[in-house]
Amino acid sequence: MALSLPRRRPLPRIDPALAVVNIVLLLIFFFLSAGQPDSAATGVELAHSRHLPPDNLPAPVLELRGPEQWFLDGQPVRPELLGAALGDGDQPLHVMIDRHAPSGLLLDLLRSPGIEGHDIRLVTRPDGPAP
Repeated sequence: MALSLPRRRPLPRIDPALAVVNIVLLLIFFFLSAGQPDSAATGVELAHSRHLPPDNLPAPVLELRGPEQWFLDGQPVRPELLGAALGDGDQPLHVMIDRHAPSGLLLDLLRSPGIEGHDIRLVTRPDGPAP
């Protein structure tokens, strides 16, 4: 006589990827909330840009003040003529842009003809009077 016992049902397994996803989401929420301090409450002030003569900056320096206000080493240059003014791409192009400028201004520079082949470096000016 054979006894037939009921089969054991396998225990449900929790996918370990679910825990990883939860941890990642918690980290994202943490960094979103902690990464943007209220400058008035914490006393944090963002950097300022003040007028500094181009002689004190590395050359060539392209200063972007507006969509049509581009200055290469202190001299005005039209955006469409920037490639001809720069020449070949053997030296890096230092770009200064105000912190309140729209990001599209920097994107326009990267899309301008003649900029390919140049190493682009963003530079900042120290606060305070020019030396």
